[in-house]
Amino acid sequence: MTVNNPAPTRPDRRHVITDFTRPVYCVLGLPFDALDMQQTVDLLLARAGNAERCFFSTPNLNFLITSQQDPVFRDSVLRSSLSLADGMPVVWLARLLGLPFTARVAGATVFERLRDQRTMPVSVFFFGGPDGVAQQAADVLNAGEGRMRCVGAYSPGFGTLEEMSTPAIIERINASHADLLVVSLGAKRGQAWIEHNLRALDTPLVSHLGAVVNFVAGTVSRAPALVGRLGLEWLWRIKEEPALWRRYWGDGVALVRLLTTRALPAALDARRLRAAGAVPVLHESDDGGRYTVTLGGAWRLAALGELRLALARATARPRRIHVALRDDCSLDSAALGLLLLLYGHQSKTGNALSVDAASASLRRTMRLQNVEFLLQGLPGNTGTAATGADFAAQR
Repeated sequence: MTVNNPAPTRPDRRHVITDFTRPVYCVLGLPFDALDMQQTVDLLLARAGNAERCFFSTPNLNFLITSQQDPVFRDSVLRSSLSLADGMPVVWLARLLGLPFTARVAGATVFERLRDQRTMPVSVFFFGGPDGVAQQAADVLNAGEGRMRCVGAYSPGFGTLEEMSTPAIIERINASHADLLVVSLGAKRGQAWIEHNLRALDTPLVSHLGAVVNFVAGTVSRAPALVGRLGLEWLWRIKEEPALWRRYWGDGVALVRLLTTRALPAALDARRLRAAGAVPVLHESDDGGRYTVTLGGAWRLAALGELRLALARATARPRRIHVALRDDCSLDSAALGLLLLLYGHQSKTGNALSVDAASASLRRTMRLQNVEFLLQGLPGNTGTAATGADFAAQR
């Protein structure tokens, strides 16, 4: 079935704008948006309807663990427009830290909701998956009764990043005028491919949604909803794909280590911080070459409005940014989440970022939350170009 969509007006994406109003929280080193399923679908439909770019990541436990050993992979999540808690272990960890996450927002379920909703038709392009599966998924989707239609499918095989990113491939995707590009290349490879090609792509919504192409094609069955809610989807996936047992075993061992060395101490630390009542203090200065934001006191979710505005001002144009955290400064998960967004912004624009934390207490909080890398900062002239150079090491 062929679906002809009018070519959308291509927005100017050269200027990077980061949304510091996002309800984002730091969970052991990664930012997660506290959105429920309906809020997520509504946001994505609005972005698609306005031809507005949204690169959304769906970190699960494996993402969380891998990001601690792989800074390039971690930074791909930090540079995302949206980061959804795909996996009950992530939700459990967030709840342990006292964060307002009530349910997982699985990427596969997001796709299903976009497929089944009646608000607006959504067109999709499947990129990746085993040979022939993307086209099989396209045929199944187009034979269904939903309003979503597949306008293109392509399996690039297992070549290098450059071999999967030729002008012909990018033009094939753009010529489809798809609203949603579903990438299925494996988490590391998929995130790297998206970052390498994002500026050349016209598709408003872009995400690596791993097994979605297999679920749609019917080559792998998805776990029942109850199994997913109980956090037992990994058992179902092993039943469907026995080779995955090694990955899930490794993730389980790593989860126990995370709980004992990071999550439980961080939860106790967060409880201590909630009891602190120092008035938050913020000062901004711009010497023409560097914008400095100085923070003191206790920065909690309820007081972050001023900080959100300050970071928006700091990033209004490309420049070096310095964040000075005074001796009396403490940051909760929401404040740390904003610093992760700032790091992602500076990484995308290739501008320097430096963060200084004076107190041992704050450094301990950052260590427990796996965000010590913020203190290492970013030199100038870094950004997404680095992902392509490092891709070979990820294969």
